[in-house]
Amino acid sequence: MPGTLPPENDQPDHETGPAGTSSNPEQSAAPGSPADPDSASGGARPGATPWERRPTEAELAARTVAHPGENPAGALPTSPTRISGATFASRAGTPSGATAADAAAAPVTPTGGAPSDVTSSDEEAAPDAPGEGTPTDVAHPLTSPLEVIAKEQGWGPPAPTAVLDPGMTDSWPASDLSTVDPATLDLAGAGEPEPEPSTRDTLLALLLPARVLTLGSTARDRLWGWLGPLLVTVLGGVLRFVNLDHPHSLVFDETYYVKNAYTLAQVGIDADWPENADVQFNAGNTDIYLSTAQYTVHPPIGKWLISLGIDLGGVENAWAWRLATAVLGTLAIFVLARTARRLLGSTVIGVVAGGLLAVDGLGIVMSRTALLDNFLMFFVLVAFACLVLDRDRTRRKLAESAAGIVDSGNPIRVLLPTVGVRWWRLAAGVSLGLACGVKWSGLYYVAAFGLLTVFWDLGARRIVRGRRWGLTWLLNDAVPAAFAVVVTAGVVYLASWWAWFTHPASWGRDWAANHPAVYPSWLPDWGASALDEWRSFVAYHAEMYQFHTHLTSHHDYMSNPWLWLFQWRPTSFYWDETDAGIQAVTSIGNPLLWWSATVALVLLVVRVVRRRDSRAVAIVVGVLAGWVPWLYYAHRTIFTFYAIAFLPFMALALAAAFGFALEDSSGRGAVQARRRRRTKHLMWWLLGAIVLFSAFWYPIWTAVQVPRWFWEIHMWLPSWI
Repeated sequence: MPGTLPPENDQPDHETGPAGTSSNPEQSAAPGSPADPDSASGGARPGATPWERRPTEAELAARTVAHPGENPAGALPTSPTRISGATFASRAGTPSGATAADAAAAPVTPTGGAPSDVTSSDEEAAPDAPGEGTPTDVAHPLTSPLEVIAKEQGWGPPAPTAVLDPGMTDSWPASDLSTVDPATLDLAGAGEPEPEPSTRDTLLALLLPARVLTLGSTARDRLWGWLGPLLVTVLGGVLRFVNLDHPHSLVFDETYYVKNAYTLAQVGIDADWPENADVQFNAGNTDIYLSTAQYTVHPPIGKWLISLGIDLGGVENAWAWRLATAVLGTLAIFVLARTARRLLGSTVIGVVAGGLLAVDGLGIVMSRTALLDNFLMFFVLVAFACLVLDRDRTRRKLAESAAGIVDSGNPIRVLLPTVGVRWWRLAAGVSLGLACGVKWSGLYYVAAFGLLTVFWDLGARRIVRGRRWGLTWLLNDAVPAAFAVVVTAGVVYLASWWAWFTHPASWGRDWAANHPAVYPSWLPDWGASALDEWRSFVAYHAEMYQFHTHLTSHHDYMSNPWLWLFQWRPTSFYWDETDAGIQAVTSIGNPLLWWSATVALVLLVVRVVRRRDSRAVAIVVGVLAGWVPWLYYAHRTIFTFYAIAFLPFMALALAAAFGFALEDSSGRGAVQARRRRRTKHLMWWLLGAIVLFSAFWYPIWTAVQVPRWFWEIHMWLPSWI
């Protein structure tokens, strides 16, 4: 009968072998015996640790897995894959000095996935919705490649077993013997040899969560991976496009952006308007703008997008003003659903995230109003989606490149492996530049996402290792990221001002002429002219900055950013009361969604602190980058609807909280099954309640005429009036 596993805190030299014999090489193998492959005579290699001894043939037969509680640690011998001096192996018990010829013999369980010889005795443990992905199970107690690579890289001796968190492939997992259920082992197939994974598959299991690796592995998941996001996008589109023409008048700050967009398309500048121009504009008399430029405090990208709708539908139609923001607000639903699916490895959770964005009131109101903030949200979300794609594709290329080097018998040298041009990260930089070209608050996301992508790369390089891998990360990843994200965003932002540079009547173009500078005599005229334009451009931006940082005039609906997550002081965009009833547009998010998402955000922060889950980190960064900088400007005249920039990440936080809860309860056993069942019930009940809340609030978001009493029952707090 095999011996028992040692306590989790025991060192390997205290392990016991079959029939109670010691597994210490000095006790179980005499010098010259065939038990030691490291000696020509079979003796023990001097200084060899117990988990580096190759067992005898008799021991191998005796140590065949029969029961995890009775099998000594290190019972299954495996062959290593040498990577730049480090040895990937599936379990302690492999000599670290094995040759590269043994590279293919390391059985590997993908991170977070179930091993092939583990079967479920509980139906609750398997996914029961399209595309939910592979449940998160404990790794095979004898096949954990992270354990051996950690030991070989000097991170400490391997633990007896490890629970691999699919979100934590960049960090060392915690040990937990109690999670292994003896009843789940397939005894019939225990003696059969396991498939031999390639070096590439070994690395992929370390670099990407199992749920991500198994996405689209079935026709059903591929179908729902597109159909599910498409369905919630159609739902969101209906809520945004129906009666988009109402109210047929300029709403809130549309008085600035719609008129600016119209003149920008007509004459190439933000032209000034006469006093009380809104009444005539609403009546269709739109060509009353002046020939002088108007001082505006936001970049032009958002206004150019509004002008596209005006060009398509005509300035006399209110739906044309709002067409661009409605289109991008609807597309954001699809982008979020697909991105959440990829980030969290679950089609169901991805669709849930997209569905939450589809029915939220803030998203609906901002998609039906020609303001700038919805464009900012869209470009930030697209940048995030591009970075998630970049992370996954780069890690796959990294695994392939490193595997090619290792399989050829070469070490991983400095500046290797390479991953080629990272087009998705470059696309993220373009999108962030467009976000900054809408509003300056896009700068916060340039900084946040720039750091996020380089730390993702740092985690990947830390796993692959190689000679001076830190320098490789710095030169191959961090420095190029600065160019791809920061420099690209800056170039795109500068290009967005092309109309200002090309039109001599643009506001502030004559600043340099009124503030002449003395240039060297050798500077040609065209050089002096270019420098004057640049000085005028910088002076314009200085005035914009002065405006944004010192705007403190009182507004009835200004709000404190500390309370944005609770939707404490929403903004009234439109109000019209007659004898027939009330028509109102109130930019308040779905209260139940926002309050639940705030709780979920706290849970994600706890998960980041306790488990260092990189997926939770990304979501928290998305929220904080759009919210925290405003806390510094709490004294300014700012509004709750600015929170639209991080609304997708709030929806993602709530969906992810349920996804993580389902992952954490995906093990075997009755307790886990009950937890999973309760999580599902809570999720579907809460989602149903959120949908009902949206149906209740929809008339208040879209200026549907209602009795006064109906409007009043929505005003739960005095601050909502």
